Amino acid sequence: MLEKDSETVARTPAQMRVHQAFGDKVTFLLTGAETGGSYCVFQVETPPGSGPPPHWHEREDEWFHVLEGRAEFLRNGEWVEVPEGSAVFAPRGSVHAFRNVGDAVLRQLIQTAPAGFEDFFAAMEQEFHREGGPDRERVTELSAGFGIFYE
Repeated sequence: MLEKDSETVARTPAQMRVHQAFGDKVTFLLTGAETGGSYCVFQVETPPGSGPPPHWHEREDEWFHVLEGRAEFLRNGEWVEVPEGSAVFAPRGSVHAFRNVGDAVLRQLIQTAPAGFEDFFAAMEQEFHREGGPDRERVTELSAGFGIFYE
C-alpha cells in the first residue's frame, strides 16, 4: 500500500524506457519505480507475423488491451482472434501467447502486476542485441530467473 503522502506521477514520452527484444518495441509508460512496485504499464509494437512463444509467468498477472491491429491469443490451448479494443487477461500460471496475424504493426497496452517485467525486458534487450544474435538457451535461462517459463 502506498503511503498517504504519496505523490501523483506524470511521465513524458522522453522519460519512458524503451526496449527492443523478441522483435518487439516495448515502451514502459510506468514502472515499479513509479507505482511502488505494484505494477508496470507498457505499450508493445509487434510486427506482422511476430509474437512471443507460449509461456507462463510464475510471478505476474498480465492483461492486454489491443489498441490497433489484428491479434490472436493462445487461450486454453487454442488460438483465438480478438478485434481491436479487446481486453485479454492471463493470470499467473496460465500458458498464454499472442501473435500479430495482420499485415500492419500490432499495438497493445499491457500491464503486469506486480512490477518487474521492465527488468525482464532490459535483460532480454541485452541478449537480443549481442553480437551473433540471441542464444536460445541463454534466453530460456534468463527468463527462468524472472519466473517466466516457455512451453
